Amino acid sequence: QKIMWLADDWWRREGVREGVDVHYCTGTHNLFSVEKYSKALEQMQRARGVRVSYGHELVAIDGPRKTATFRVEDGSLVQLPYDMLHVTPHMGPPAFIRESPLSDEEKGYVDVDQWTLRHRRYPNVWALGDCSSLPTSKTAAAITAQAPVLVHNLLATMRGQPANAHYDGYTSCPLITKRGGVILAEFKYGGEVKETFPRILDQGTESRLLYYLKTIVFPWAYWNLMLVGRWYGPRGIFEPSWAGIDTWQHP
Repeated sequence: QKIMWLADDWWRREGVREGVDVHYCTGTHNLFSVEKYSKALEQMQRARGVRVSYGHELVAIDGPRKTATFRVEDGSLVQLPYDMLHVTPHMGPPAFIRESPLSDEEKGYVDVDQWTLRHRRYPNVWALGDCSSLPTSKTAAAITAQAPVLVHNLLATMRGQPANAHYDGYTSCPLITKRGGVILAEFKYGGEVKETFPRILDQGTESRLLYYLKTIVFPWAYWNLMLVGRWYGPRGIFEPSWAGIDTWQHP
């Protein structure tokens, strides 16, 4: 939905928004999986005059006729006309994972324990990120929190020590809602809010400060810290530690 908010903002800046009918269709029953942020987005959706259709799963597109077909909850099909259509397709694991013995039965991702990131059946296999079955949003922020846990547990196992580091499901979704506005959603398993700046600002409202964090600080951190393993999720540059293991010293 990020592209929808940005398009809405651009049309307003160009003075043509009154002539545009913005319609957001989603197969889910809310605008976000965490209640706090979903309520904020619903409030913004009403204020900006965006139509929302829940329980609408896109099943077909007729380009020449400019119609999109959706399956709704009762199983019937609904056709909606469009002038411009932006689609986010269903995502899933690649076939070489889904069809391998490593996959889970439900969705076909690498079947790992959600706390230790170790495979449930093959103890010499570990996984994190988009290929894993971890029940959290698949984001770069999630990987930065998963990586130190996996590294610690892998090195501990190689040393014959217990894999005692646990990943709590932390992930982050910076929602750019307009030029100069971001809602920074941060949460862990169970949809429990886990924000970095709760004492400074309300991350569930649009913030210019968070916009600059998203557009200036995060890109720099990505190239200079995240890709070299020096960014640790909500801890930023401060590496988490677990007794007895130095994650930067190879056994």
